[in-house]
Amino acid sequence: MLIKTSKLRGDFFGGLTAGVVALPLALAFGLQSGMGAIAGLYGAIAIGMIAAWFGGTPTQISGPTGPMTVVSAVVIASAIETYGSLNSAMGTIIAIFLLSGCFQILLGVFKIGHYIRYMPYPVVSGFMSGIGVIIIVLQIFPFLGHRSPKGIPDIFIGIPDILGKANFTAVVLAIATMTIIYLFPKITKLIPSALVALIILTIISTLMELDVTIIGDIPEGLPKLQLSKLAEVDLTSPMLIIIPAITLATLGTIDSLLTSIVADNMTKTQHKSNKELIGQGLGNIAAAIIGGIPGAGATMRTVVNINSGGKTRLSGVIHSLALLIVLLGAGGYAKLIPLPVLAGILITVGIGIIDYKGIKHIPHVPRADSVIMLIVLGLTVFVDLLQAVAVGLVLASILFMKKMSDIAESNSAVGFVGQFAREEAWDDEENISEAMKTQVYIKHFDSPIFFGFTTKFQKMYRESPDVKVIIMRMSKVPYIDQSGIYAIEDAVLSLQEKGVIILMTKIQEQPKDMLKNIGLIPNLIPEKYLFADFRCCIKALEAGEIIYLEN
Repeated sequence: MLIKTSKLRGDFFGGLTAGVVALPLALAFGLQSGMGAIAGLYGAIAIGMIAAWFGGTPTQISGPTGPMTVVSAVVIASAIETYGSLNSAMGTIIAIFLLSGCFQILLGVFKIGHYIRYMPYPVVSGFMSGIGVIIIVLQIFPFLGHRSPKGIPDIFIGIPDILGKANFTAVVLAIATMTIIYLFPKITKLIPSALVALIILTIISTLMELDVTIIGDIPEGLPKLQLSKLAEVDLTSPMLIIIPAITLATLGTIDSLLTSIVADNMTKTQHKSNKELIGQGLGNIAAAIIGGIPGAGATMRTVVNINSGGKTRLSGVIHSLALLIVLLGAGGYAKLIPLPVLAGILITVGIGIIDYKGIKHIPHVPRADSVIMLIVLGLTVFVDLLQAVAVGLVLASILFMKKMSDIAESNSAVGFVGQFAREEAWDDEENISEAMKTQVYIKHFDSPIFFGFTTKFQKMYRESPDVKVIIMRMSKVPYIDQSGIYAIEDAVLSLQEKGVIILMTKIQEQPKDMLKNIGLIPNLIPEKYLFADFRCCIKALEAGEIIYLEN
């Protein structure tokens, strides 16, 4: 693999910065999983390096993530309950993690990756918000200076009893951690605030000999292979291994490919979803072999990498090498980190995962979307993550088909699957002047804009021609769901950054109401850019009322 010299500097600083951000998170996720802080570091190193090298998203940084850690913790707790101790359960745990990586590779080989585009926004929103809530709830006890029960219901039941036994010193450390994380970026963003909080408060806690629980001994040096543990696996009930592995593989697939989409939007590139799954699967296999927890594409670390200059897969490798250096030389210091500090870090992670935009717009988006999001959120927190996604997908599909059926009957809508019309001129476009054609691009939409349609918008604003104006012909769009609303919003923002003016013609009532409810009209598209029909729009352009008005 050849990398241009001009990109090396950006990759170095991007990977190094991502590694610095990943360090406290890896330790915190490892601790939350139940396998210890070192397991999080092992996972970050192995997945980060292998997934970067073999994956299909060049700028993606991979490692333990909130969603994957939550499920891993459930898997580990269940295995410990069955076998009595972590050491006795390690063979089964490693087998589950390793098999999940194999399943991801199979998903990539059989080209399942591109189906992520059909994941409805309300399902993703409810799922991610549920994960955020779980992470926060699991840190309530450590925040108060105590070990947390594994089950969410047990935590809620135990909160009244634990409040009167709170360790004041632990609470102060956790609050100080969150304060530094949120306020330090106002001073400078050159150093990750989570790392600053980790170092400063660990030093203070150590020097003052504060009465708080610390991480404790962390192994130093290279990790040992754990393959011998597989000989201890009990194969009498294979489904106890297969089902959790499928859950982790499915979740890792969703988590990684959503992050890949974020990376695409930032870099204006297109990831290779199936190749990404193969890379993630190989990374999770490598992590399992050395006793690390599984992971996926990490959104925050990927964003940090891109913003710091990362452009190729070398940045992900450098991120892992930075963590490896820490592993080889800083274990003696890492063991002094107070658990309330890690709790503060994880609470901020949970807060950051919650989809506030989706929650804020609950009163304004179609009621079915809101109901699905809330159901998925509730099931994620109190039942099971995979079941939550499955129920959400089924509900979204049923309600969507019902809506499309109603629209077809009332509006005689042609076509069931949303897609771009062929870019052939409609009848009323034939008399447009040649001069106008050099400045204006006309985009036809001929059906509802829904969750299966969003990648078309991404393609449109990545591949849009060099023009001053794009006219969106909306007369054949009777319905827009929440995913479609946000897809339009992203497209308009991206095009406006290029200086392109967006006009809409003959927009129907439901789409217009939805765009108004979230403020896209008039905040991004002024009312004056909405035209009753195509002829009025062209007249305004020919009169210079649009282009010259903006200049």
